[in-house]
Amino acid sequence: MLQHPKVKGPNVGLLGFSKGGDLCLSMASFLKGITATVLINSCVANTIAPLSYKDMIIPSLSSDPRRYTINESGLLNFMGIWENPLEESNQKSIIPFERAQGPFLFIVGMDDNNWNSSFYAQVASERLQANGKDRPEIICYKGTGHCIEPPYFPVCRASVHAVLGQPICHGGEPEFQSRAQVDAWQRIQTFFHKHLNGQKPVQSSKL
Repeated sequence: MLQHPKVKGPNVGLLGFSKGGDLCLSMASFLKGITATVLINSCVANTIAPLSYKDMIIPSLSSDPRRYTINESGLLNFMGIWENPLEESNQKSIIPFERAQGPFLFIVGMDDNNWNSSFYAQVASERLQANGKDRPEIICYKGTGHCIEPPYFPVCRASVHAVLGQPICHGGEPEFQSRAQVDAWQRIQTFFHKHLNGQKPVQSSKL
């Protein structure tokens, strides 16, 4: 990315959503030149499959797919299938993000039906501070589900999961979800402008 002609450099920022979030945490932890990372409803542990980097392997966070629930619409809720990463047997799955160079912004939907995103963000905050790092910025949106898209995208409250192949509920109420889209987009841009360019906040989005 740093060699791409349209990348200003000298550093890059990362934006990750869901599983992409823990991949961004891993990249920020191990790769140089990453100085700002935004995570939207993400886990602080490696999930779904083991992650390999050089001679290191981070195991996947333990889970039990049988613990899913089904809502009144017949959609699956996988919130409860994941184990607590803080339990001793799962701590090796936690990504060592305290090694990262730059700051973090955690965006959390309080009605996320896929991850316990609020809990994971709090775990990240406590771990970073315990390791002498700055407290990350955490923004929580009430009534907002797992999928926080850019402004004016259709609200995605349910979909067929790409890995599981099952129809799952993402949560969120349309009004709260739409407001979160607009606000989060501005905050993401402001965060990147500040930590990558040293610039002032950007103007608000208008349709």
